Order: sequence, then C-alpha cells, then structure tokens
Amino acid sequence: MSHFDDENFKQLQLKVNFNAIPKTRLKKFNQLFNGYKFGLVRGEPVKFVMLPLYGSNADKIYRMKPRSDDVWILTFPKCGTTWVSELVWLVMNNCDTEKAVATPLYARTPMIEAPFMAPATELSPEMSQMFNSFEKMPSPTIFKSHLPFYLLHPELLETSKVVYVARNPKDAIVSYYHHHKLFKFHDYKGDLEEFAQYFMDDEILYSPFFPHLLDAWSKRNHPNLHFMFFEDMKKDLRGEIVKVAAFLNQTPSDEQLDKITEHLRFDNFEKNESVNNEIGRKLGMMYPDGKFIRKGKTGDWKNHFSPELNSRIDEWIDKNLAGSDLKFVTELEHQD
Repeated sequence: MSHFDDENFKQLQLKVNFNAIPKTRLKKFNQLFNGYKFGLVRGEPVKFVMLPLYGSNADKIYRMKPRSDDVWILTFPKCGTTWVSELVWLVMNNCDTEKAVATPLYARTPMIEAPFMAPATELSPEMSQMFNSFEKMPSPTIFKSHLPFYLLHPELLETSKVVYVARNPKDAIVSYYHHHKLFKFHDYKGDLEEFAQYFMDDEILYSPFFPHLLDAWSKRNHPNLHFMFFEDMKKDLRGEIVKVAAFLNQTPSDEQLDKITEHLRFDNFEKNESVNNEIGRKLGMMYPDGKFIRKGKTGDWKNHFSPELNSRIDEWIDKNLAGSDLKFVTELEHQD
C-alpha cells in the first residue's frame, strides 16, 4: 500500500503555522549559526523550531500515511538515532552485518525530513523526488525522524511500531554542540556556554527538547511504542537488543545476539564507515576536525560544563520535569 493513497490525504491538515523567528534574522545570530542563511521558523501553537523549507512543507510529512509493517525510530537529535537505527535494521534483517557494513545507513533507514533540511526557500525537484520515493520503498521499511509525534501522521502509533530513544539532556547538549561545530550545514561559531543557552531557550533546530520527550513518554504504555533510554544501552547493550527484538517480534539466536552486540559496541561502531557519515566528509559537508560518531559516553558533560552552567541546566531540567515521573540518568559507574 502507498503512503499517499489515503482518501483523506488532501483533507488532512497540520494545524500549525510556521513563522519566522526575528532573532534568527539578526547579524549576531547569523554570525554564530553561519549556515542558516534564511534564519529559522517557529510553529504555532507547538513552538517547534525548524528551517523555513520544512515549515512550508510540514504538511507533506504530516500526511505521510504509515504502513502496518514499517518501523519508525524517533529521537531528539544526538540521542542515539544512529546507534538504534543500526540495531533495528540488524534485528529486522537477520543480523546481516556484512550488508550493513557495505550499505550506508541513510539508504537503509531513510530520514523522512531530510528532503526539507536544505538552506533554501523552495523545495527542489530532486528533493521532492526523494520524498516521493519513500512511498516506493518495499515493506517493511525502517524510517527515522527527529520530528516529535505531534508533527507526524495522527495514525502513526495506531498503525506502525515505533521505537523512541531518549537521552539525558546534559549529554544531549554536549553532543548536539559538537554536531553543530562539525557540520557546515550549521557552521556554529560560538562556544558551548552560548550553545547551551540557545538550547535551553528553545532557539535551535528541533527544539524544544522537553515537549518532544514528554509527548513520547506519555505514550510509553502504548503496545506499538517501545520507549528506551540511551543510558540503558550503555549499561546493558545486549539486554536492550533483546528487548527491541521482542518488541519487533524477532527471535535472533544467541549467536546472532552476540554478533549484533559486538557490531554495536562503540569502539567498533565509531570505525564503521557505513554509519559514521564519512560520505558527508568526502562531499565536503563536514569540517575535517571531529567525528559524526564521537564518544557516546554517559557523563561526558562533566568534561564540558562549568559549575555555574551545570547549576543553570539543573534548574532548567527541574523546571521542565515538574509534575512528571520521567527521570534521567546523567552518570554511570560502569558502561559499555
């Protein structure tokens, strides 16, 4: 079945209006985020921040009708997307690590908003064709996205299985900062202190952070949702693979589980060119310093935050988690 043959396709409307954020058109912001030629937009009433091209095409993704045999991976950026995408693909594809190494991950688990992430004001024919090609992908397909539930088709969770990955906000900030420094697409020129404030002020791509996670957290008991934490993978990688496999109705053998676990260990994973975006470096999309797959350590924030910044972030976390039972692990005594 096509993603787009819903008889209500044209009637289904995303009731979010995206408007320019004036601050992101100013010289100071453009000097810090040198890659955002046209500034950023914010959705109303959801406050979601994105590039203008996405804002003018958000309804296209919202109308993308899910299929029952597809699997979706949702995360806030730098919360384990690549790691879990590889995990899910291997579980769904008979632990074929040879094919995984030979085929870039972006081709095996496409990101649905990728065609709308260009620094442009109009969707190019090539990007439009890329998005339309999603409907021709054979079932099952593993899709991934950094978009929150509320910007995706309202029947997604009733139709497809969804794996949602959360990570503690302190390490997410550090990882997202290095990501912004690495990619020319962002071309961030500031320091971590400034970036953390933009993160907390909901003025970076894909923000706000907490509504993204809390929306998924509120759905965690849905039978089609597997909510998992990056930190649990660091504590017991094999155990988390077993849980994901069970959720996806897959039964890998002990030998296959050992093989997947070894493949996903970070010291192996960071050397895997099919997942670490080396093609982006070869195409000139990344600066030579830094890596797409960096450390993956829980608690690395301690090497970056001053006591004052850490205190401000703690206050921000406490404020946003008030009344919620969502808890984060920010340090681990032992990790893979």
